[in-house]
Amino acid sequence: MKIAVLGGGNGSFAAAGDFSLLGHAVRLWRRDADAVAAHRLKGSRILVKDARGSHDTQLELVTSDIAEAVRGAELILCPAPAFAQHDIATLLAPHLRDGQVMFLPPATFGSMIFAKAARDAGNRAALAFAETGTLPWLTRKHGPFEVAITIRAKRLPVGVFPLTRAGHALDVIGRAFPGVIEPCGDALSGALMNAGPIIHPPLIVMNAGPIEHFPGRWDIHKEGTQPSIRRVTDALDAERIAVREGLGYRAPHFPLANHYAKQGEEWMYGRGSHDRLTDSGDWRELIALTEHRYMREDLRLGLSFLVSAAGLAGVEIPLAKSLLAIGRAICGENFLSGGRTLASLGLGDLDRQELQTLLREGFSS
Repeated sequence: MKIAVLGGGNGSFAAAGDFSLLGHAVRLWRRDADAVAAHRLKGSRILVKDARGSHDTQLELVTSDIAEAVRGAELILCPAPAFAQHDIATLLAPHLRDGQVMFLPPATFGSMIFAKAARDAGNRAALAFAETGTLPWLTRKHGPFEVAITIRAKRLPVGVFPLTRAGHALDVIGRAFPGVIEPCGDALSGALMNAGPIIHPPLIVMNAGPIEHFPGRWDIHKEGTQPSIRRVTDALDAERIAVREGLGYRAPHFPLANHYAKQGEEWMYGRGSHDRLTDSGDWRELIALTEHRYMREDLRLGLSFLVSAAGLAGVEIPLAKSLLAIGRAICGENFLSGGRTLASLGLGDLDRQELQTLLREGFSS
């Protein structure tokens, strides 16, 4: 299958390398023309390291031309941060063609951003946009052309926009992730599976003092994941599930407690994934408190979106609102008004029935 991967970060390199290992024809797009040139000089290769060893992979193309990257691709995968989605969607919109599937793992309802960008660009191709609850790889780059994959996802709940194209979209995505994809309904359901806004805001907020007091490299998933913080995480996840249920979405909700559990139902990464993540050492990093992705993406965008969806569902989620307020105080900006909401996505005037119709049928023109 022809697959285009957008971005130059950890997830994009894991995707490009892993898809290439599976025998797909992979094109990697990056904005940075100098980085593209350097990658081409190295033969457009990626070294993938995992539990089975090191694997040298050959990409079909590395390019800074997004039209060239997606031309003829059945699947377009974009694991870029949510705050990069608007710019990428605008660049991509004119070049999408009938039958292509855009997959965002995960996205904070970014599927709507890409769909609206295509519509606003006058692109009326028959497209599908999908998102899931986590990145399909626990991964970190070890060099400019080298990526380590600690874990590959075992279960990926996927929501599709518009829902009428779910059959085609899930078939295409399923060929890239055989045996892993689980339908979870429409794109809003997929967005409300996103684990990042549940795991990461308590970690970055509740460890703010120690992060500032003890400069150096932290594995916030190890030193920062203490029982008190886990209890907050579980309470926040209960709010997410209440929002899902308030909007009519049924189980499975992929409760985050299963990510940490040694027994019971498997979570997206399977059992024991948290220990494998911390054992790898790859998440030990310097943390710039106010600029870290957990603050700028998962708290500012992810929790503001959850609060907005809760308003539509008529569900109270005081913990999410409190974490947003603390993030606002830490960073000195209003995360709710400046974050991602149904209103900021142009959907604020829709009632629940109207939004459900849009999610099912897509844009009328």
